[in-house]
Amino acid sequence: MKKNLYFDNKNVTGELIKKYRQLRKISGEKLCAKLALLGITLYASDIYSIENNLRTIIDFELIAICKILNIDFLELNQYIELD
Repeated sequence: MKKNLYFDNKNVTGELIKKYRQLRKISGEKLCAKLALLGITLYASDIYSIENNLRTIIDFELIAICKILNIDFLELNQYIELD
């Protein structure tokens, strides 16, 4: 099975998500609860895996997390290096 990697990363936004989650003082469990209200099921272990580059993130998960953490979706561009 082919792995989806970008410069050996499973995602390029985990650091940003972790930074904003901690800045907003929202625990992984609280983030999961807020995602559940939007109909998205993630567990604290999933959040940990995303933040530590161990799991890919699905587009609708990313959009919802950005909405909850008030991350400017365009800010994500700085985390993507295109050569």
